[in-house]
Amino acid sequence: MARFYQLSVETSLFGEPVLTRRWGRIGTRGRVVCEAFASREGALAALHDHETRKLRRGYRRRP
Repeated sequence: MARFYQLSVETSLFGEPVLTRRWGRIGTRGRVVCEAFASREGALAALHDHETRKLRRGYRRRP
């Protein structure tokens, strides 16, 4: 079963940085979780932590 996991840091309508995580089976909409942060650095640190965990579990980076 092929799966995907996508991480991105975006800016909300209120100007705060938001880490958006999307995951699921390829070919489906999957699930989405958005987490707001006080600073962009905090959001990027969380992105790096999630990325590290997923790479350890066998996920691969795609451009």
